[in-house]
Amino acid sequence: MIEAFGLTKRYGAKTAVYDLSFQVRPGLVTGFLGPNGSGKSTTMRMILGLDAPTAGHVTVNGHLYRQLPNAPRQVGALLDAKAIHGGRSAYNHLLCLAQLSGIPRRRVDEVLGVVGLQDVAWKRSKGFSLGMGQRLGIAAALLGDPQVLLFDEPVNGLDPEGILWVRNLMKRLASEGRTVFVSSHLMSEMALTADHLIVIGRGQLLADMSVKDFIAHNSADFALVRTPDTEPEQRGRLSTVLAEAGGHVRPEPDGALRVSGLPLPRISDLAHEAGVRLWELSPHSASLEEAYMRMTQGVVDYRSTEDPRAGLQAPPGVGHAVPPGAVPGVWSPPPGAVPAGYAPPVPGVIPGQANPYATPPQAPWQAPRTPPQAPQAPQAPQVPPPAPRQAPTPPTAAPEGVGAEPTERDSEDAR
Repeated sequence: MIEAFGLTKRYGAKTAVYDLSFQVRPGLVTGFLGPNGSGKSTTMRMILGLDAPTAGHVTVNGHLYRQLPNAPRQVGALLDAKAIHGGRSAYNHLLCLAQLSGIPRRRVDEVLGVVGLQDVAWKRSKGFSLGMGQRLGIAAALLGDPQVLLFDEPVNGLDPEGILWVRNLMKRLASEGRTVFVSSHLMSEMALTADHLIVIGRGQLLADMSVKDFIAHNSADFALVRTPDTEPEQRGRLSTVLAEAGGHVRPEPDGALRVSGLPLPRISDLAHEAGVRLWELSPHSASLEEAYMRMTQGVVDYRSTEDPRAGLQAPPGVGHAVPPGAVPGVWSPPPGAVPAGYAPPVPGVIPGQANPYATPPQAPWQAPRTPPQAPQAPQAPQVPPPAPRQAPTPPTAAPEGVGAEPTERDSEDAR
């Protein structure tokens, strides 16, 4: 049995666990639930003596963990499956733990067979997958055949077959009279495995009861009513009748009615008196997940915000124009411009077929890289630079009578 009395743990100004008291009884699988950061791992570490509580104390079978004689043979735990030397094989890892606790060597082979790692017993653990590491951690917890077992997320990384195996293992250990304390975030798995629940939020106890009572105390009580889909007027008439009788009616997305405030026999009588045929009239059976979400909705520290996805949308399809300025910070072409790769529909042409009226293809229109600027004042024309100087060319003989210097005979003839 595990008993906590006023357990409190502070890390500086942060209080991880505050005044926590509970009992984990033998013969049951007790689920330990709570949002991230609620103090579950800190509580388990204090049970095992890895963290000293600031106030209060916790005992295992009536003793503090550090006072238990040969504690590994009385308490087995899986808190971190990666807490193993990667260079050691699975067999040598378990053998070291067994020799430190005085456990015979044959027990190593037994637990390797229980967790299904006998074929990889001599492989180095650094090559193990997450699921194989979980199995090895469970084997270490079972090594001393303890009466008290603590498991933190034991099905993390396991395939469906492994999850079923862990579920059956927990139930079998509890049926043998052992104390089994399991922390998990998988509500569907806890609903199938746990008999009792301890729920904490922000370090404080929220619930300590059986799974059945937890669901009953934290789920809405209502009935689902369904009328023929082909006769919507009957659905409307029934809604009016139930509301006038004091019921609270809310339509469901699938066409059914959620009715609260009225017992099932009364709903049936009112429908019969109104002449409405019923296709379904069933009480709502809440799930553990729904009850857990209802219980812890006010103690969740990490909530997601709506993703705006600004600027990440896919480009619009053909015929879906985006007005200029629709996307902040992104320039859009002016109205009437056709972006590259798109063409406006042509009347009389079936999409997907060749256009007989099309003109020869031209270069596609490309949007400018920057938005068009306002026109600027014209600038003065620039004077071209002077031509480079060239070397003078040698004179050539001019044709007769052209460009020659006048002679004395020519002067006389002219006179």
